[in-house]
Amino acid sequence: MTRSSTSRSALRDFLESESAGGMLLIFAAALAMLVANSAFGESYRHMIHAVTGPTLSEKLGPMTVHLWINDGLMAIFFLLVGLEIKREFVDGRLASWDRRRLPFIAAAAGMAVPAILYMAFAGGTPGLAQGWAIPAATDIAFAMGVLALLGRRAPTSLKLFLVTVAIVDDMGAVAIIALFYTAKINLVALAAAGAVLGLMFACNRFGAKSLIVYLLLFALLWYAMLLSGVHATIAGVLAAMAIPFERTPGTPDSATSPLHRLEHALHPWVAFAIVPLFGFANAGVDLSGLTLDQIFAPLPLGIAAGLFLGKQVGIFGSVWLSVKFGIAGKLRGATWLQVYGVSLLCGIGFTMSLFIGGLAFPGTPLLIEEAKIGILMGSLVAAITGYAVLRLAPLHPQHDAVETRSDDEIIGDGDVRDTSEPLPA
Repeated sequence: MTRSSTSRSALRDFLESESAGGMLLIFAAALAMLVANSAFGESYRHMIHAVTGPTLSEKLGPMTVHLWINDGLMAIFFLLVGLEIKREFVDGRLASWDRRRLPFIAAAAGMAVPAILYMAFAGGTPGLAQGWAIPAATDIAFAMGVLALLGRRAPTSLKLFLVTVAIVDDMGAVAIIALFYTAKINLVALAAAGAVLGLMFACNRFGAKSLIVYLLLFALLWYAMLLSGVHATIAGVLAAMAIPFERTPGTPDSATSPLHRLEHALHPWVAFAIVPLFGFANAGVDLSGLTLDQIFAPLPLGIAAGLFLGKQVGIFGSVWLSVKFGIAGKLRGATWLQVYGVSLLCGIGFTMSLFIGGLAFPGTPLLIEEAKIGILMGSLVAAITGYAVLRLAPLHPQHDAVETRSDDEIIGDGDVRDTSEPLPA
């Protein structure tokens, strides 16, 4: 991945690579479903939960393939998420409050409304309230994969809007995991994690640029977080905040910036290996014997409703209200129907929703499986309807003219209202 916050071709390269990774994730998830419901289903489940060792913490017990993926490899995923967040806030599309306004509003509403809907459907059932955050996250890779199927019919402004909302959404998901899905705290291990993180910031402060040093300290931070009771993947986001970063406004990424170099090195592995592997290991739901009563049980129904209904209401509604009251401008080159279509795609909550689902119901495989059913239902319906709306929606009259502009001009949308189309009644 090579991109700059102001370089049109580099940013489009990022969008294209994210789209390709999303399409691979879709394939991995579909393959997992096929294998789990075939004659190889038992072998699939045995392989995913095979004990590999060693025992890194008494709470987790011996490490399994599933644990290495969810607690180990996903820490690298969160490291990349943290690098993206830092880059965008310091030198990218979220570097000013004017540009942060619309993504923050849309992401906040897009997390709150699904959580409220989930509680309305499932919160009254004993033991299910802790799953409120499952439908709150958007899967950027999966959504970008669907957008890629539309080719040039999907305006760049919508792609950039989706990316920025998803970045803010990821920030919220990380905060939720740290605050609400943390086990009993081991204060000694947490203090050790704090010391390692402090050492990383000290290295940054004194000008150390060796990625080897930071990656070794990241490994120590991950292990300390694993022992502390705070989910180990949070170490990835914390470590990213300590990686040195050289600002490059208006120019390609710096070849000497540790953050740029690490981001470029990690992105192909995360997009084309770690996330698809996570999808394959977590999407394999055994549908044999599944009844309508199970499909429409409070947990899967609450999650599906949160993803499909909650996301579109929260995101589209907040964008419409923001434009109506002059808080932000409408996206250039995109019709209101297209904005609604991308709001539907934000209901694809695959990767982060599966991750939070496993944290919400630890030690209860039946509830985790029910959560997966809800995630798959809601995400699938959101993907199909979002694609259909964007595929059939007429293009904006300025579509071709806007698509020839630089990406920085397009994302500057948010504060310059496109008045060529009135607000919907």
